[in-house]
Amino acid sequence: MEITETDIQPFDVDGTIYSGTQDPEDRAGAQLLAPHHPAVVLEARSAEDVSRAVSFAAAHRMQVAVQATGHGRTRALDGGLLIDTRRMREVRVDAATRRAWVPAGARWQDVIEQAAPHRLAPLSGSLPSVGAVAYTLGGGIGLLARRYGYAADHVTRFEAVTADGKIRQVSPEDEPDLFWALRGGGGNLAVVTGMEIDLMPVAELYGGNLMFDLAKSPEVLTAWTEWTRSVPEAMTSAAVLIPFPDLPMIPADVRGRQVVQLQVSFAGPEEEGRRLVEPLLRAGPQLRNTLRTLPYTQSGAVSDEPDRPAAYRGKSVLVDDLDPRALTALAHRAGATPGGCTVGVRHLGGAMARTPNVPNAVGHRSAQYSVGVLSLIHDGHPSGVSQVHDELLAPFTLHRLGLSLNFTFGPLEPDQVRTAFTPADADRLSEITAHYDPRGVLYANHPIPAPAPPNDSDADLI
Repeated sequence: MEITETDIQPFDVDGTIYSGTQDPEDRAGAQLLAPHHPAVVLEARSAEDVSRAVSFAAAHRMQVAVQATGHGRTRALDGGLLIDTRRMREVRVDAATRRAWVPAGARWQDVIEQAAPHRLAPLSGSLPSVGAVAYTLGGGIGLLARRYGYAADHVTRFEAVTADGKIRQVSPEDEPDLFWALRGGGGNLAVVTGMEIDLMPVAELYGGNLMFDLAKSPEVLTAWTEWTRSVPEAMTSAAVLIPFPDLPMIPADVRGRQVVQLQVSFAGPEEEGRRLVEPLLRAGPQLRNTLRTLPYTQSGAVSDEPDRPAAYRGKSVLVDDLDPRALTALAHRAGATPGGCTVGVRHLGGAMARTPNVPNAVGHRSAQYSVGVLSLIHDGHPSGVSQVHDELLAPFTLHRLGLSLNFTFGPLEPDQVRTAFTPADADRLSEITAHYDPRGVLYANHPIPAPAPPNDSDADLI
């Protein structure tokens, strides 16, 4: 069934409706690979817009995808309806309760800027331009994660539209199963139009990054791994291996080198932070050292990631221990792959290992590290990349607990998605999905396998 913008015009919405053939760059967002190809796009401005759109789609047996920034998009919708939430960005902060209301289209930078005047901060990630809601639905590992836990642990309420078009207030008291599932279970169960989150009493941090030439400092990864085993929970860090090409536009200090970037974020006084990082400074000569006290509004400087659209694929696994020899070997193998492959290792544990007062669906809290690989796709054809990533991550099988969905950028098989959770939690997510979206209206990045739908015509969605 072909749906056009003319068909959907009877909608009484505040947002803008247009054909999915328009604005291909807008449909791509931050991820340029495999953009959505919807029949219709709705630029929503309210929960009511979303409700009417989902109701319309369900009535016309269409699938619905949602996109704010597109950073984590892994599957492309072909036909159906795309809800673009970028216009829903008005963050509200209640300094008295230390909470913020975050609409569906808000980026972490929006929240950071509104919280900063009150000397508060959200549990945002390394790149402030990422959409706050999608990040949180997948758990959310941020710069303060070892001190305060996952971002999903600090959601107090959702406003969400389920596949029947109903706007629901979701909390521990109202829709408790859905509240459990949305916090860490991904975007399978509802279109979240806003969330209320706790803010942390953080105005600044001691952080930045250290860069080493792996060839000249071969022990730096071992030094970092051993260092992570004794640091306090207030210290969150990551090691990123970047193969910089030998091209004129690359800064001379890193050009043509395989660089180890140690990212440091310490939620404490500078004096203690300086003392804690001293062993890392002895790991070898640094190409760069940007460690300093930062206002949280400049937290993006910790990782200093490029903030521009790109085409990429990646995979990340959670492990309960990390062999530094395997990590060093991975670094050399990744650097030798055609086009180079970036490796990212995050130190977990701390508050992330503890179940929050109201439990949620975040998987594998016993994980001590995540190990991920990412490749830029220059020709638009990612064939073979997934196999390369699997081969690179194979040495970590002994300590592997499952996948980290927020850092897996590519389609997965249902059994692979299940590994992101304990078997019992995966079963529970399947049951909740079947309850709230029995006909599979919502088109998710990493769909949780649900029981087979009834064998009737309603199950056939475009």
